[in-house]
Amino acid sequence: MSASRPDDAPWRASVLTLHPAMFPGPLGVSLCGEALARGTWSLEPRDIREFGRGRHRAVDDTPAGGGPGMVIRADVLSEAIDAASPPDDPRPRLLMSPRGEPLTQGLVRELAGGPGAIVVCGRFEGVDERVIEGRGLREVSIGDYVLSGGEIAAMVLLDAVVRLLPGVMGAASSGEEESFENGLLEYPHYTRPRDWEGRAIPDVLLSGDHGRIARWRREQARALTKARRPDLLPEG
Repeated sequence: MSASRPDDAPWRASVLTLHPAMFPGPLGVSLCGEALARGTWSLEPRDIREFGRGRHRAVDDTPAGGGPGMVIRADVLSEAIDAASPPDDPRPRLLMSPRGEPLTQGLVRELAGGPGAIVVCGRFEGVDERVIEGRGLREVSIGDYVLSGGEIAAMVLLDAVVRLLPGVMGAASSGEEESFENGLLEYPHYTRPRDWEGRAIPDVLLSGDHGRIARWRREQARALTKARRPDLLPEG
């Protein structure tokens, strides 16, 4: 994604969904909600059903070739995308899908550095493959499981992106040592009281020796990663 935005422009999210009332939902509170109120980013839920067919605004039909469930029509969804994203819109078009590429911290940072995103939330059995191809949708997954629709997945993606926008977190360094930022899981954290139910804060963290503390944290992060997510460590 080569497009970027001016420093004073908001990061723009347009969410295409059959349930626009779900937004902003959790995105309207805490860090994301405060940033939304300040204009650091904007959120535009758009109802796919506005482009439905017939008196009942039908958006889906039976799968070609048979099978269970229903599929969102290519003509309906393409019109919704075109209305939200004209040809000169530099924002990437994403489709939340369990078969998509994993949502990683690297992808989150990539998106945060751009002008925003068009986020399509699927429902039913999915969307017609032709609109994925014809509108260049990039499929993204938040995990190896299936949800009722893409709305919650879209909220996960947007929350992860918005917190990285300039000024959203209190300190720019807040996100630099989190899990996945350096290829490792995050090290353990402690705070007062010094002793709790017979468990004490490790002495090294109270030593005032920042070099020792940094080494301890790296060692702990590597040990946790090896135990819980060895797939993140380089082979050998």
